[in-house]
Amino acid sequence: MNLKDLEGNFSVIGSNQNDSDSNYKGILTLKLNDYQQVLADWTINNDQKQRGIGFFKDNILVINFEYEGNDSSIYKGVVVYRCLTKDILDGFWSEEFGDPNFLGSERCFRIKDTIRLD
Repeated sequence: MNLKDLEGNFSVIGSNQNDSDSNYKGILTLKLNDYQQVLADWTINNDQKQRGIGFFKDNILVINFEYEGNDSSIYKGVVVYRCLTKDILDGFWSEEFGDPNFLGSERCFRIKDTIRLD
């Protein structure tokens, strides 16, 4: 797998960094910048926007992310994805103010174009 294989849109299913079994869904968009860094944009539960920048090596993708909370504070964290295939990412994450006893988890599935023009 190479860096270019990561670009695209993914459906996200995840669980939060706590013990409440709180789940979420969303969309993750990955693209590369001019420096071959991975740019990430998440939309979680249709309203929360998160963004990040990361790097890829040995089928591992690491992204430092941030978002603005409901209290207008900026929250930061890191997510680590194991790229099982170019279409499936399996990850875990942690935020700086999250419960240190737990990790969040995410699984991402590539959204494939199904429109075909003949």
